[in-house]
Amino acid sequence: MTSASACAISNQTKPVAAPGKPTKNWVRPAGARITRPLGPPAAAKSEECNKLHLLTVGLEDYYHVSALKRIIEPTRWSRFESRVEIGTDRTLDLLDEYGVKATFFVLGWVADMVPELVRKVASRGHEIASKGYRPHGLRQLSPGEFRDDLAKAREALVRASGQRIIGFRVGRRWLSSKDLWALDVLAEEGYLYDSSIKPMLRAFAGEPWRRFAHKHEAGSRSIWEFPLSTAEVLGLTVPIAGGNYFRQLPHGLVQRAVAHWDRKYEAPFVMYFHTWELDPDQPRVTAAPLYQRVRHYRNLGKMEGMLRDYLERYRFQSIAQRLDVETVDPDAPLPAAMAPAPIRVIAPASPSKPGAAATPVSVVVPCFNEEAVLPYLQKTLDEVAAGVAERYRLHYVFVNDGSSDQTAAILDRTFAPRPDCTVIHHPGNQGVSAAILTGIRESKTDIVCSIDCDCTYDPHQLADMIPLLTDGVDLVTASPYHPKGSVKNVPAWRLSLSRSASAFYRVVLRHKLQTYTSCFRVYRRSTVLGLELREPEFLGITELIGQVDLNGGTIVEFPAVLEVRVLGRSKMKVVRTIFGHLGLLTRLLFQRMTGIRR
Repeated sequence: MTSASACAISNQTKPVAAPGKPTKNWVRPAGARITRPLGPPAAAKSEECNKLHLLTVGLEDYYHVSALKRIIEPTRWSRFESRVEIGTDRTLDLLDEYGVKATFFVLGWVADMVPELVRKVASRGHEIASKGYRPHGLRQLSPGEFRDDLAKAREALVRASGQRIIGFRVGRRWLSSKDLWALDVLAEEGYLYDSSIKPMLRAFAGEPWRRFAHKHEAGSRSIWEFPLSTAEVLGLTVPIAGGNYFRQLPHGLVQRAVAHWDRKYEAPFVMYFHTWELDPDQPRVTAAPLYQRVRHYRNLGKMEGMLRDYLERYRFQSIAQRLDVETVDPDAPLPAAMAPAPIRVIAPASPSKPGAAATPVSVVVPCFNEEAVLPYLQKTLDEVAAGVAERYRLHYVFVNDGSSDQTAAILDRTFAPRPDCTVIHHPGNQGVSAAILTGIRESKTDIVCSIDCDCTYDPHQLADMIPLLTDGVDLVTASPYHPKGSVKNVPAWRLSLSRSASAFYRVVLRHKLQTYTSCFRVYRRSTVLGLELREPEFLGITELIGQVDLNGGTIVEFPAVLEVRVLGRSKMKVVRTIFGHLGLLTRLLFQRMTGIRR
């Protein structure tokens, strides 16, 4: 036996103990079956006997992360461009290059949506562990709800991977001293280990041994806990385990802290990162606050180099390898033979699918430099069309308003070939209201909707807006300021400007609406077809509703939900728009006083 092999074996079986305490004999978890290791240990990095540390990976997409949870609700995950395969494939190739096997913590939702990807990870020799079904903090769940979530996640992960699921990491908010009841539940549910504790600052100061791998006793059962590794700084514990801390803290400083751990402690260094951290080209969620964008995006391009540095210096294994537990479930079907998990697939709407009684409706989508939004928009509109197919036959009219990015190419490639879509290109930028009027003129139906390309008003709300365009009604407009409407995450200064403008328009116009500036509307085409607007840009949206009002039309307000723009950036020029509203108010007031119709 070579010295390197002897070193690997000794580290696989070395007891885990907190420094300063007597080393106890290692006790095998109840029910564990011993077979050969899941994969060969990585070659020794130097002549000296290196310890075997633990490598864990969060398999998740960029829009799953806790930094964006206030902006992106899990109910909308299916609309985002999925890039989880990109980061996961890069992760697998990197680990193969260094001969390392890791523990992948996976959401049950991800296992149901991309089971073939989870199977690929398992087939490459890595351990699959649970992160719950959807990302919850334990303070959101009762013990009963926690058990239900564990069961649902385990079922999905076993179905996708063919492995026993023996480990868990919480989806959001690391465990505090008040959350240790969860370890009792995990032990009762048959989990052999958890890795959800991140000692931070003074957390667990009264139990310093919880900084290191230890056993948690839960009545007659026990469960291993593998906390994320930390450094001591002036009596405080600071995380150095990886992920965001690798990208935010000075690399040299973290290097020295990890080397100190390797020299000083018997317990393994528990490192982690996320698959999305190896995808620096992921879409930027611009709606997040600045500090969250820094947290999520800073140094993504350097992450692979940092990981290579640690993979070259140290030797890692999965937690299942550390515990010497076989994870392949002999009672589960082989992954390749398993039927795919049931996934709701939403196909593009087709004019032939709705029933004969479905009412034809056109939906105008003005687009100007929206390449970042279009993949999200495509999935959203397909969901909308499928949801209303029994009542309405939707036809989308995209108006590219002289975009200078890849918007035109994406529209021509993605939407133009579809029978339920028409794509029109303005030779230059004419403004959003001009684009909407172009779409209305090109529409073939009397009911025409206009929506925001960025989906700040969820197009699913059309299902409730269209029925309001009854006989005698000329226009239905969305109003987040309606008593039954709402606003989510929109900056207060923007709300203040919009509300103030609406207050002035209520004085000038006949209809006393709560909102006059929304692009999200349902029109009777015959009412607006002949209108000529002096304002082609954002002001034209208000001018249009003002002309319908002063021409004697009937306007109905719909209480809508307005959300902050998630992808891309707003094109509105704030100062120009403010002065423009003052001029428009003056013209509309003059028009009402003189009785002139346009």
